[in-house]
Amino acid sequence: MKKKPTRKCLATNQIFNKEDLFRVVKSPSGEISLDMTGKANGRGAYISKSLEAIEKARKSKCLDKALETVVPNEIYDRMIIFLNMK
Repeated sequence: MKKKPTRKCLATNQIFNKEDLFRVVKSPSGEISLDMTGKANGRGAYISKSLEAIEKARKSKCLDKALETVVPNEIYDRMIIFLNMK
């Protein structure tokens, strides 16, 4: 049986399966985007798919630190919209 890849959520410091996390990517050109495929080129940071984790990440600016840039509020809003669609 193949082992599922795991990653750590930056907001909660918990380990999750990759599919239970949002991946936020800083592309080589410096653009920030939400990577739903998990295959986008660039530096990735992970946030678990929970409202608490998203709000904690927004407040603590842990994504800004990990990606060494300012993550726009729109990225957090898009994560919340995605959660509400489920």
